[in-house]
Amino acid sequence: MEQLVHFDNDHGEKLTGTLHLPDAPNGCGIVFGHCFTCSRHTTILRRICSDLTLEGFMALRFDFSGNGQSEGEFAKSTYSKQISEMKTAAALLERKGAVWIGLAGHSMGAAIALLTAAQLDVVKAVCVLAGRLSGLNAAHFLSPDQRQQLQSAGSVSFSSRGRSLELSNRFFADAGQYNLPQAVAALKPPLLVVHGDRDEIIPVQEAHQAHALNPVGTTLAVIPDADHMFSDAQHCRQISELVVTWFKKQKEKE
Repeated sequence: MEQLVHFDNDHGEKLTGTLHLPDAPNGCGIVFGHCFTCSRHTTILRRICSDLTLEGFMALRFDFSGNGQSEGEFAKSTYSKQISEMKTAAALLERKGAVWIGLAGHSMGAAIALLTAAQLDVVKAVCVLAGRLSGLNAAHFLSPDQRQQLQSAGSVSFSSRGRSLELSNRFFADAGQYNLPQAVAALKPPLLVVHGDRDEIIPVQEAHQAHALNPVGTTLAVIPDADHMFSDAQHCRQISELVVTWFKKQKEKE
């Protein structure tokens, strides 16, 4: 069963999520964060959340502020703000009865899940899908002209997924305070890293580097021929089965 839920972030903005409820709850809940400029409705997140309920997991996929159906301005997005929002989402699952919490995210959501886990002791397992885990740089998604505009004007306008958006220097300054490789290396909960070897946005080397930083605690799964959004239906099914099986295994270790 799917349930529309709303909860407030620290700024009083109403966030919107879809809560997947199992028929036979196992006391576990997983929070999912979406990719940069995306929403909670990406196919890979919907598929995994639905499949998790078949194994007794609650699953919550939600829109970060300024995205999807959540309130807030995209221009005011930061890593810190999204980390806080994922913490709030995890607390919602606890209020719904989850005593075992996992975090997961796709692309930028993967980085947010990892950084949130580093700050939240309740987290028992982390899954990152097509994540850039070496750190964020403006060169990763801004053209040279856009980077020049950011430097001279303090903000930059761009289009993504049919939206006209704006980012300021504050976003990059905030992201710069987080050391993602250090967070991977120091992560205490087990980590699943899933990446397509034909990812056209974030190279698969990012996944191999993350595994090398924490080889004992990390399970690496490279999906042949998969792209960044895991748009192929067969890849989507394969990854969902992999993620669900992995979360079940981590729960059984408790």
